[in-house]
Amino acid sequence: MGLPPVAILCGGRGTRLQGHARELPKPLVEIGGLPILWHVIQLYAAQGFERFLLATGYRGELIEGFVAAHDWPEGVEVRCVDTGSDTPTGGRVKLLQPHLDGERFCLTYADGLADIDLGALLEFHRTQSALATMTVVRPLMQFGVTELDSDSGRVLGFREKPRSEHWINGGFFCLEPGVLDYLDADSVLEHRPLERLAGNGQLHAYRHHGFWECMDTYKDAIVLNDLWASGAPPWGRPAPVPS
Repeated sequence: MGLPPVAILCGGRGTRLQGHARELPKPLVEIGGLPILWHVIQLYAAQGFERFLLATGYRGELIEGFVAAHDWPEGVEVRCVDTGSDTPTGGRVKLLQPHLDGERFCLTYADGLADIDLGALLEFHRTQSALATMTVVRPLMQFGVTELDSDSGRVLGFREKPRSEHWINGGFFCLEPGVLDYLDADSVLEHRPLERLAGNGQLHAYRHHGFWECMDTYKDAIVLNDLWASGAPPWGRPAPVPS
């Protein structure tokens, strides 16, 4: 059996980005001259995934135009599904149900990149016997840290932007079709549905220790563009996944 389909949440706006990016759907904001959506699809396609469902929203016609005009690798199928301009994330996934054919599927956001081994993620999911696996990451902190003596307050040293001690949702989900029963049209995936899955013992976390970056602000876009310009972006040459 081949690799599962990949659903990508593409309904967001680039409201915290600058210039013309504010008018674009966030998935079309460019990294190295190509939309970040292209990079996300390529991350999966380079590891053997071929079927993609894009849950579009804000200015979805622009995403549809990009998909239609782009020459995708042989065997790769990219389809857009209009899930409404203001539909929350869980509602968008629910609206994809008729296109998922009752099978396991992957899900991620259109604004996050990583050097994740998707084969290892899938294998982890298969061994957990749960409905959902969520990739968790420890992001780099935005600021440097001052280390203090706990008693005197004397400064002991500094650490430049260390990793957070806490794990956060990094996207890159593996989901069984039963997850769709936890979703309604007005569901925010990251709130009640994931909380209910966790409460029922149906949500596991796959710890990713490598590169991960979310393009949430203009500063994030600059970082990703600089990494692409270096000629060796961390997400650019992932290892293939065995079928």
